[in-house]
Amino acid sequence: MRHAPSAPIDGGQPDAEATSTQHLQGIRINLHQFIWQAVQVGFVGLIIGMERIVLPVVAAQDFGVPKSSFLYLMAFVISFGLVKGALNFVAGRLSERIGRKPVLVMGWLAAIPIPLLIYFAPNWWWVVVANLFLGVNQGFAWSMTVTSKVDITRAEQRGLATGINEFAGYAAVGLAGIATGYLAQLVGPRPALLGFALLVIAAGLGTALLFVRETLPWAQAESRRHADGRHQGVKPMFAQGLPAHPTSLQVFAFVSFGHATFSALCQAGVANKVADTLLWVLFPLYLHGHGLSVVDIGWVTGVYGLTWGASQLWTGPLSDRIGRKPPIVAGLWLLALGVASVFLVTGTAAWLAAAAVMGVGMALLYPNLIAAVADISHPNWRSSSLGTYRYWRDTGYALGALVLGGVAQAAGLIAPTFWFTAVLLLASGLWVLLRAHETHPRFTSPSPSRS
Repeated sequence: MRHAPSAPIDGGQPDAEATSTQHLQGIRINLHQFIWQAVQVGFVGLIIGMERIVLPVVAAQDFGVPKSSFLYLMAFVISFGLVKGALNFVAGRLSERIGRKPVLVMGWLAAIPIPLLIYFAPNWWWVVVANLFLGVNQGFAWSMTVTSKVDITRAEQRGLATGINEFAGYAAVGLAGIATGYLAQLVGPRPALLGFALLVIAAGLGTALLFVRETLPWAQAESRRHADGRHQGVKPMFAQGLPAHPTSLQVFAFVSFGHATFSALCQAGVANKVADTLLWVLFPLYLHGHGLSVVDIGWVTGVYGLTWGASQLWTGPLSDRIGRKPPIVAGLWLLALGVASVFLVTGTAAWLAAAAVMGVGMALLYPNLIAAVADISHPNWRSSSLGTYRYWRDTGYALGALVLGGVAQAAGLIAPTFWFTAVLLLASGLWVLLRAHETHPRFTSPSPSRS
C-alpha cells in the first residue's frame, strides 16, 4: 500500500477559481460557518435527546402502554426510523437541487408540532405521530449539518469534521437526557418536554435563518476543480461505476448494492442503529426494572451519549491518521462488548462503566462511517450517496425496533435482545473487515472503485 503525499490542514495555494469565488475548502478558512453548523447539530441533538429517557420510562403511567407490549412501545421508534431513513435520501438529493440551507430550515419547521403532540397526547399513538415529525426534523436538519461540513472541508480533514459534527450532536443528546430527567421530576414529563423543545426549536430555527450560509457552491467548485485537473492537495479515489450526473435511482442502487465497500458501510450503519434502538428504549426499561430512578437512568444513558459525543473529538482525527477501516471494525466490536456487559454486571457504577464502553465503541465507528462514504463519493453525487448511507443507517431504527420488540415480546424478557444485538454487531464488524476497502485518500490501496 502506498501513501499519497499529505497536505497542510487547509491545503496548499488556492487555485484561481477558488480565489475568485471565495469557495476555498478547509476548516480554518471556513471556521465561522463550521462553528455555526456545529451549533446547529447541537440543537438537533437536543430535540432527539429529550425523548430518550422520559418517554420509555413513563410510557405505561402517562400513556397507557402495557409493560409487556414491547412492539406497541417500539412503534414510536419504528415511525421515526422509517421517516428519517427515507428523508435522509430525499434531503441529500433535494439539497443538490435547491441547496443545503433551505432543507435545513424545512427540518426545523417540521419540528414545531413535536412537543405539542406529546403534550396533548391522549394515547401513545399521538407520540407515534409526533415521531413522524421528529423523523422529518432529523432527516432534513442533521443531514444538512453533515453535508455542509463535508462541503467546506478538505478531503484529508473529513474525519475531524465528521467527528466534531457528531460530537456536537450526540453530546447534546446526552445532555438533553440528563436535563429532561431532572425537569420531568420537577414539573412533570409533559410540561418538561414541551418547554424544553419549544426553546430549542426557536433557537435552532432562528440561528439557521440568521447565521448559516449556503454551502452548495463549495461542492460545485470542488467538482469543477476535479474535472479540470486543477485540484490541489490529497486527491480522493472516487468510486467508479456511475455517470457524471447520475439519477437518484442510480446512486441509490450503486451505494446500496452495486459497490462492495459502500454496501459494507451501509450494513454497518444498520447494525449500529439497531444497537442504538436497544439503548434508546430497552436499556432504560431494563435499568428501571432493576430499581433505578428516572434521574439515575438519565445519568447512565447520559454517560453513553456524552462519551459517544466527546470521544468523537479524537476518533474522527484518529481515522485521518490511520484510516477509516480500523476504527470502524474496532468500534463495532467494542460496542458489542459493551452491550453484552450490561447483562453481565449489576449496580449503577457497573452500568455507568458499560455505558462508557458503548459510547467509545459508537464514537470509533460513527463519524468514520460517514467520512468513509464521503471519501469515495464524487462531489456531484456526494450528498445523494451520504443520503443513501444515512437512509440505510437510520432505517436501522425501524428494523431494530421491529426485531428487538419481537424478540422481547416472544421471550417476555428484555435480556435476549442484548445478546441478539451483540452477535449482530460482531458479525457486522466481520463484514466490514472482509469486504470493505480502506477509503482514506492518503492510503491509495488497490482501487476502492474495484472493491
